[in-house]
Amino acid sequence: METVTTATSNPFGMAIDGPAVYGYGDANADFHVFGDSPARHGGAETGVPFTDSEAGRRVQSLLHELGFLNRAYSDEPTLSNLYLSYIHPGASDGEPTPESYADQERFLDAELRAINAHILLPIGDRAFEYALEHHTSVREKTDPRTSAMHATPVRGRGFLVVPVAEPTEWTDADRETLAATLRELLDGDYRQTKGVATRIG
Repeated sequence: METVTTATSNPFGMAIDGPAVYGYGDANADFHVFGDSPARHGGAETGVPFTDSEAGRRVQSLLHELGFLNRAYSDEPTLSNLYLSYIHPGASDGEPTPESYADQERFLDAELRAINAHILLPIGDRAFEYALEHHTSVREKTDPRTSAMHATPVRGRGFLVVPVAEPTEWTDADRETLAATLRELLDGDYRQTKGVATRIG
């Protein structure tokens, strides 16, 4: 694989007005996890997605178990084959507005094109709806609720999309189902999911 960049935090030099939690991790990754925003999934204090929150602790713990992170939790984790970001990286006070979501999706669009990962893991309903709308052709026949589609792979346009329910709402069974799905992908030839028909979808 051609190296995109070796930078870890904001590797593509994004510039957002005001405070922001930029993408973080291995910019050459095959797995791209993206959540909602710092307001929902953490990182406003640390500048790293999925930190400083219960959601972040649960996500990091699972990813560590699967070998993507060097430890179960860190405010500055070392990631391998994994990139973390948000559909709304801006970290201003309060919940983002519909208008700011619409404006800031372009930063995730740019990251997705640059990283060109094989597996997308949208966390939460808004992130999954974004993935369905922009990166699959099955939006009209797929339940957009991650509570219903949790860990169920969906064939996308150039990606395999694995929706993830809100981490703070995971049961033990939810966690294990997601872990099993990702283990199966890691143990198989997941690179063949890219741009070709698979058994999934």
